[in-house]
Amino acid sequence: GIACNGERLEGEGVERIGRPEDDQRAGRTAFQGAPGAFSHEACIELRPWDEHVPFETFAEAIDAVKSGVCDCALIPVENSTIGVVEPAATLVAQSSLDVVAEVWRQIRIALMALPGADMAHLRTVHSHPVALRQCTGKIGALGLEVVEAFDTAGAAREVSEVGDPTRAALAPVAAAEVYGLSILRNDLQDSDTNRTRFVLLAREAG
Repeated sequence: GIACNGERLEGEGVERIGRPEDDQRAGRTAFQGAPGAFSHEACIELRPWDEHVPFETFAEAIDAVKSGVCDCALIPVENSTIGVVEPAATLVAQSSLDVVAEVWRQIRIALMALPGADMAHLRTVHSHPVALRQCTGKIGALGLEVVEAFDTAGAAREVSEVGDPTRAALAPVAAAEVYGLSILRNDLQDSDTNRTRFVLLAREAG
């Protein structure tokens, strides 16, 4: 696991470690995924004053901090439904970066498709493997073929661009608005208490 020293705040609050609460200088926060992804939403919640920079892989987001391209990275490491998020957790542990804050966020996953698409005509559902695993039961009940994508919001973007009404994506509700899709079902996650822990990584102070 990832060691985080510090006292957790009540509820869904942010736990900050070794950094003052008033550290709100605008910087660049890296995240894995496309705009509208769960990690992007977490960035907006945790560091709304920053520029949020998308990367296709967890490794690229972490490397951006190591190289100084970004000031910090927000990475999901644990989910209440599926456990440890890999390869993200291993990359964090091996990164030599400091964990300076963490936050647990509720994850609600929506099924979305092209405007006018019909549930009865859907054939495939596209999303990040971690999101797909959080919806295994309900996807199975719908009888859809699972197709892995690099990201939740990226899957929504691809469904929008390809224009195939038999394709659907699992992504945050906000991604439907970003990419012009219609939400066919809300709360596709199997657990009503589905949450993910994100850690904020930064280079060692000084």
